[in-house]
Amino acid sequence: MPKISVEIPQELLNDLDEHVGDDGKFVNRSDAVRASIRKTLDLLDEIDERHGRLEDDADGASGAGGASGSEATTDE
Repeated sequence: MPKISVEIPQELLNDLDEHVGDDGKFVNRSDAVRASIRKTLDLLDEIDERHGRLEDDADGASGAGGASGSEATTDE
């Protein structure tokens, strides 16, 4: 899985950390960020589909949000 680096405002990182760890929904920050990206891409795909802007891939999956976990690819 490729690694990326992002700059995040401290306030946003503090909010993220409230959902990470033993008492949180996510095991670590990476899991939380991946889940957030997937959710955002899915929402964007739904919006594009409603506006007729989403093209189907050759395999029948729609948009980037349709990929999950290790199936996702990036252009480097």
